[in-house]
Amino acid sequence: MTDALYNLDIDLSPIFDLKLALVGYGNHGRSHALCLRDSGAKTIRIALREGSPSRAKAEADGFEVVSLPEAAAWADAIALLAADEAHRMIWDEAIAPHRKPGQALIVCHGFSVHYGLIEPPADCDVILAAAKGPGGAVRQEFEKGKGLIGFWAVHQDASGTAKELALAYLAGIGSGNVGIFETSFREETVSDLFGEQVVLVGGLVALAKASFERLVAAGVSERMAYIDCVHEIKYLADLIQARGIAGMYEAISDTAEFGAREIEGKIAGPELKSVFDQAMADIETDRFARKWVETYEAGDAMKADRAADKRLKIEEAGKDLRSRLYGASD
Repeated sequence: MTDALYNLDIDLSPIFDLKLALVGYGNHGRSHALCLRDSGAKTIRIALREGSPSRAKAEADGFEVVSLPEAAAWADAIALLAADEAHRMIWDEAIAPHRKPGQALIVCHGFSVHYGLIEPPADCDVILAAAKGPGGAVRQEFEKGKGLIGFWAVHQDASGTAKELALAYLAGIGSGNVGIFETSFREETVSDLFGEQVVLVGGLVALAKASFERLVAAGVSERMAYIDCVHEIKYLADLIQARGIAGMYEAISDTAEFGAREIEGKIAGPELKSVFDQAMADIETDRFARKWVETYEAGDAMKADRAADKRLKIEEAGKDLRSRLYGASD
């Protein structure tokens, strides 16, 4: 493992006069644009599709908005910050046919490059600049004088200065305040997908739903079941983030710790390992990536799932609790 790099180790000048186009102005695009401008990047344009609802926000923030083909013909570097699943269509239809020779490509997640969904030409620096956390948190931490831990990688170094641009970009969005580490496109992609599928989203949601349903089946009220199986997740996550797993165990009751240790090995048994192995196999090959991109390009197949989620009893219980605690009506 390489040592971390910090602001004092990094030359920010590669971003100062770079003609930089950011594709997308969602959580990542807006955060990156504002932070880079505050860090000294003088020439930033936001590239959006025709009719994008983000245009007004970008213009209100003081950025010039251009079309994707215009950005491709103008920029020295393009930061492709749109959703991963849209990269292939954006690259093939709007960037590749119009791109300026020698133009660098920057991505904040290795997905589309690692799986070969986009294939930049030989004259292109291909750079990963990943701040590990939600896009909105990039700006929130930057404004506190902090940042999210950053990871950089170079897939293709046509100019000989791709590393310097990657580091300057990450320092420009605040990662140099907390540490920037080297990685690879494969490592960042596989780790990110696996973590969100089996723990941070998929695993967590599955545990929350199943435990809620089991308590309700045992006669516990939906409100109480929601509090103990969903609402309190935040407090434990905050403890683990601040103190680690050992520190979390030290902070909770002995009863909770004993019960958790009794059941942990049963939950993480052979069946769970099999699920993890299958998830990893789908990620390591391109099965998951291809299925997801093809599903996206065929139309939004998750509408029915999202609508069904809103009808679940666990969602009704949560909505009721939030309205009482925070006055939130969702």
